Amino acid sequence: MHLKDISFIIPVYNRPDEIYELLKSFSELDGDKEFEIVIVEDGSKHKCEHIIENFNNLNIAYFFKKNSGPGDSRNFGMNVAKGKYFIILDSDIILPPDYNKILIKNLTKNFSDCFGGVDDSHHSFNYFQKAVSYSMTSFITTGHIRGGNKSKDFQPRSFNMGISKKAYLRSKGFGMIHPGEDPDLSIRLKKQGFSTKLYSNLKVFHKRRISVLSFFNQVYKFGVARSILNNRYPETKKIIYWFPLFFSSMFLVSIFLFLFNISNLILIIYLLYFLLIFTQSSFKNNPLVGLLSIMSTLIQFMGYGYGFFKSFILINMFPNKKIESIFPKMFFNHN
Repeated sequence: MHLKDISFIIPVYNRPDEIYELLKSFSELDGDKEFEIVIVEDGSKHKCEHIIENFNNLNIAYFFKKNSGPGDSRNFGMNVAKGKYFIILDSDIILPPDYNKILIKNLTKNFSDCFGGVDDSHHSFNYFQKAVSYSMTSFITTGHIRGGNKSKDFQPRSFNMGISKKAYLRSKGFGMIHPGEDPDLSIRLKKQGFSTKLYSNLKVFHKRRISVLSFFNQVYKFGVARSILNNRYPETKKIIYWFPLFFSSMFLVSIFLFLFNISNLILIIYLLYFLLIFTQSSFKNNPLVGLLSIMSTLIQFMGYGYGFFKSFILINMFPNKKIESIFPKMFFNHN
């Protein structure tokens, strides 16, 4: 596998500043720049075309289309790309200088028709972004819920994901659901006989420009999506997907028992867990990020658990109703 066979597919929606940071990191990659970059503007009002003009040293193909969601925009990009292998990135990504070197090494020695990489926080991120990054990636939160390095059921995420042209053409790419379009694609690829792998050394810096409220809404939608996918693909159901709801419920129970002077034991267990989060995140970042990581982890569990449970209840209450009509905001219309 060579860099000239690679096309990077990047959908963008109203985020020209992010594209500047991403392209700047592309221009600072080690080695040659034979790869193609396909940027798909998904109906943005604030376009990034003027940003792209500053990077003449990169092979960039820019396309503007009406808004139809990130999944459909990625499909559009793969349809027009010239490469044989597609790397899917979000616009809020910064690449480390050795990204391409590690990418080609993995594809050459450990090829997979679909892979997922990992993400981390960059030193330039603000404290809350670092806290969210910790909560989304740490082993003691839900960072490895998709499976480990040897897991056959690993489900790549589209902030750092690769798929061969062969696998894309057979699967027809991403579906209409969002979020959840990436695990949906992974599940369909597996059913069609393709393997998915984790390249644990292939890292990107994922900025996640979100506030406390938008982070809650994001993880809430993740929970909704997972319940929808469990209904669509019953064979993917796992007890571990109920863990965020159990965690959140028991935390509320522990507070109730403490306030009414019934028992302190469960709350003490939670406090020890929060202390572990604080210690681990503080060691990696600093004590303030450690404190924020406790909050972001609580938001993550509660938002995901609430979304998962709400979706599960509504889907089973109305078994004859189309899921798209129950959760219309979870689906884009590609027509």
